[in-house]
Amino acid sequence: MNINIDIEKLVFEGMAISPSQRRLLQGAVEAELGRLMATVGIPDKWKAGGVVPQVPSGGIQLKPGTNPTLMGQQIAQGIYRGMKS
Repeated sequence: MNINIDIEKLVFEGMAISPSQRRLLQGAVEAELGRLMATVGIPDKWKAGGVVPQVPSGGIQLKPGTNPTLMGQQIAQGIYRGMKS
């Protein structure tokens, strides 16, 4: 089964993220979402497919200066929680 998720943008208010950190962050979000989909599964309401204009953040609280890889994992987990709600 192939799953395509297109995240148009993530907004970080009050946080400066360098281009190299963005790449690390993107990779971490992709890896963690893939891991969650593979191990926990695809949320039921998403199995039929379709387009969803927005996913609730799932209560993500990030702190400036956090490692981009850890931030990416936290973001992906929040997105996944939002997909289940």
